[in-house]
Amino acid sequence: MMQFSSVLLAGAGVFLVRLPVTWWLWRSVLHAGVSVCYFYGQYLGSFLIGFISELAVSSTMVSPQARLFLVTGFCGGFTTFSSYMYEGASLVRDGQLLYTGVYLAGSVIGGFAALYSGTLAAKPWT
Repeated sequence: MMQFSSVLLAGAGVFLVRLPVTWWLWRSVLHAGVSVCYFYGQYLGSFLIGFISELAVSSTMVSPQARLFLVTGFCGGFTTFSSYMYEGASLVRDGQLLYTGVYLAGSVIGGFAALYSGTLAAKPWT
């Protein structure tokens, strides 16, 4: 039950923060479409998942409980696949097929690269 509560709290916390932060980035910093903000969010979340997971697996810096809270709860809520799919579907609906392909492929390739980079960045601490 404690594990469930940990994931729930982390997911709820990031849920309450993600949309306002995305809108703020969209309006104040990037001056880009919402899907571009989600695009960067996928990279950041993927990097954090790689970094935290590597520290948890290869060192004692991150406990299994902290990994569950941070990776499954926080990062899982931050990089929601459903948001990714929703944005892709919105682009298709708007007739932006080329941008849809770039967005979906770029998120997968860039997300994997960010995850791997996070793993490499954590190596000095393991």
